[in-house]
Amino acid sequence: SGSSDPYCVVKVDNEVVARTATVWKSLNPFWGEEITLCLPRGFHSLAIYVLDEDTIGQDDVIGKVSLSRQQISAEPRGVDSWLSLAPVNPDQEVQGEVHLELRVPEQGHPRVLRCHLIEARDLAPRDPSGTSDPYARVSCCGHTSETAVIKKTRFPHWDEVLEFELPEGELGEAVLSVEVWDWDIVGKNDFLGWIEIPLDTISVNPTKGWFQLLPFSSSTEEYGGQLGALRLAVRLVEDTVLPPHHYQPLIQLLTEPILCPGQPPEGTALAVLEEVTSGESRQDIATKLVQIFLGQGLAVPLLDYLTTCELARTTDPNTLFRSNSLASKSMEQFLKVVGLPYLHEVLKPVVNRIFEEKKYVELDPGKMELSGGRRISFKGSLSEAQVRDSSLEVLKGYLGDIVDAIVGSVDKCPVPMRVAFKQLRRRAEERFPLAQHEEVRYFSISGFLFLRFFAPAVLTPKLFRLREQHAEPRTGRTLLLLAK
Repeated sequence: SGSSDPYCVVKVDNEVVARTATVWKSLNPFWGEEITLCLPRGFHSLAIYVLDEDTIGQDDVIGKVSLSRQQISAEPRGVDSWLSLAPVNPDQEVQGEVHLELRVPEQGHPRVLRCHLIEARDLAPRDPSGTSDPYARVSCCGHTSETAVIKKTRFPHWDEVLEFELPEGELGEAVLSVEVWDWDIVGKNDFLGWIEIPLDTISVNPTKGWFQLLPFSSSTEEYGGQLGALRLAVRLVEDTVLPPHHYQPLIQLLTEPILCPGQPPEGTALAVLEEVTSGESRQDIATKLVQIFLGQGLAVPLLDYLTTCELARTTDPNTLFRSNSLASKSMEQFLKVVGLPYLHEVLKPVVNRIFEEKKYVELDPGKMELSGGRRISFKGSLSEAQVRDSSLEVLKGYLGDIVDAIVGSVDKCPVPMRVAFKQLRRRAEERFPLAQHEEVRYFSISGFLFLRFFAPAVLTPKLFRLREQHAEPRTGRTLLLLAK
């Protein structure tokens, strides 16, 4: 058909840890999925494979992006860019670990590095027999040595000591590299993986342990984007969690303006957070604040405090809560945490029906399928007016069901949400009491309830866990027009 049904698989050290939904019939898929992984501190690499889902036979691999731990750690704000896909050759996918002991004897001149190559395990099979004939090639300071070849095994035991003379003075950025290969009597030997260890760590302390084998890192420019590119935002965060009492002074500082409301707002910790955070980090700050205040039972007072501060700064009611302020982001996060079950109960029946019915809807004359009668379930060609009228009828039917579900769900709406909105309405009335601003009390609430809660969920149900899969193009277009 000239298109694909792409999805992504995430691997950490060659182990599958996550999968995105499939985007049907698209060469420009948008996933928008955020995956949080708790990783061991010693992980080595992250790889994202893009595949094409096939209903018959095996899924096709389109390409992959590989990032080492060092590449991710080198960017404090994380990696956020388009990365070209590299081809995937099943014969070159590495796996397994190698067991080493490295030491530099304290005495003796010149200094000698002793590399005890003990064994390897779970190597990739490269021969038709399902095994390999592995040997190791060790390089250090311009010298290279190799171990013996162990035939027909994926778990070789070498137990060989290789020695390398070290240069005088500082070792600087010198490294020891270990490559593992599969020996072939005919043709080229097959690569099984490699590791690299900085010498300055060995010279201080002996090193012994199992090391994950890695693929050769390839430049993404090498393939010139022939397979396409993947937009990734990857960030590595290392958290150290202390016992609860260590956080008490911070919690006291943050909750002080809520529990002791007499002080001027501009000097509080919450006001300072608003000033020093940028748009990029404000989402993270708001998420953490809502979690902390929910734990203290103070989430609703927090929202009241933040929205009151923003109302005090706002002179034009038409711009109220339109920016990505701390108040807007905190309310948005609060609704997602507290209101998700409620959202599912209200929207799921209608969203499921839209996915099942797959009705053709289009209001843009430039995108209408006027001659594709069979696809639109009509006989013969249709006029622009007919398509528009039928689309409007379908959209109004869905929209009516959604509005009826929302209006009829008052008793099911979580009490914290209702209290937060009641306070917000009262604060809006106090800030803009004139009759000409009567509508402010309503759109201050509807801006959150519809623009930041119901409408985004209608637009992308997968991201709000209303559906397991993304919508195919026709249904996606219906959802977009419905959200608008």
